[in-house]
Amino acid sequence: MANNEESRGLKSLFDWFANRRKSGSTSLERQEREIADGLWHKCSKCSVLTYTKDLKANQMVCVECGHHNRVDSDERIRQLIDHNTWKPLDEHLRPTDPLEFRDRKLYSDRLREMQEKIGLIDAVNTGLGQINGLPIALGVMDFRFMGGSMGSVVGEKLTRMIEQATQRRYPVVIVCTSGGARMQEGMLSLMQMAKISAALQRHKDARLLYIPVLTNPTTGGVTASFAMLGDIILAEPKATIGFAGRRVIEQTLREKLPENFQTAEDLLQHGFVDDIVPRTQLKNTLAQLIALHQPVLTTPHMVLWETMSLTSTAAE
Repeated sequence: MANNEESRGLKSLFDWFANRRKSGSTSLERQEREIADGLWHKCSKCSVLTYTKDLKANQMVCVECGHHNRVDSDERIRQLIDHNTWKPLDEHLRPTDPLEFRDRKLYSDRLREMQEKIGLIDAVNTGLGQINGLPIALGVMDFRFMGGSMGSVVGEKLTRMIEQATQRRYPVVIVCTSGGARMQEGMLSLMQMAKISAALQRHKDARLLYIPVLTNPTTGGVTASFAMLGDIILAEPKATIGFAGRRVIEQTLREKLPENFQTAEDLLQHGFVDDIVPRTQLKNTLAQLIALHQPVLTTPHMVLWETMSLTSTAAE
């Protein structure tokens, strides 16, 4: 009889601890849910909690450690472009499924799910606008849409934007973030590398400015083409930039790579990028670079002065 009472007491004690553990996990889930609701943001690097409103005011850069959280294309446009100056380009272009590709699901179904979930047609937004009053053509890639992969629509939108900029004599800025070419479109996605590069060459022949901004991550076919063709190449701090993945390179070389391999800081040290610019300073930096590369307009006074100088030199 005593043994039965002891076993019931032991069982109830186990139940009590189990209930405590369950209630503790419930409260933890409740706390995590409250954080996820958007009031607070926990930094993935330093684990500091920041009021989301303050984080957005600092352009999604952690005020404690300077970690650059990933931002979507709409937010990036708001950060860079002057208010009420943005004019989107080629919003009607939609991706198709020319290869009828299927992996775990149909490519056409994957596209439709992404479009409904994110509200974007494809992985890039392009348009015309102003930065501190200076006209600009801007393309912004969005990593949320299939890892920012470059398909036919991404290539076509960027090419058309560059051609518009060349015609209007605008500088071009492309904010890059991508996992590379989109495998579901096969060779068609790889062709976009050459198409965009050709448009950039015509832009360069017109003596116009192109600045790519490399954000985390910029890899694959994007890195192998337009991301590295800029007159001035900028990068965000700690951004991962490369072509092949770290694991693939280590397996090929059979060597352990340095910790900072394929970071913006490593590429700056080796001359692959020209400067690392924090996001909070990016708009003003771009505006200064664009202003410095504006074509010099010759005024009548300058023409008269040059004529007089030439005349006096000839007389001597």
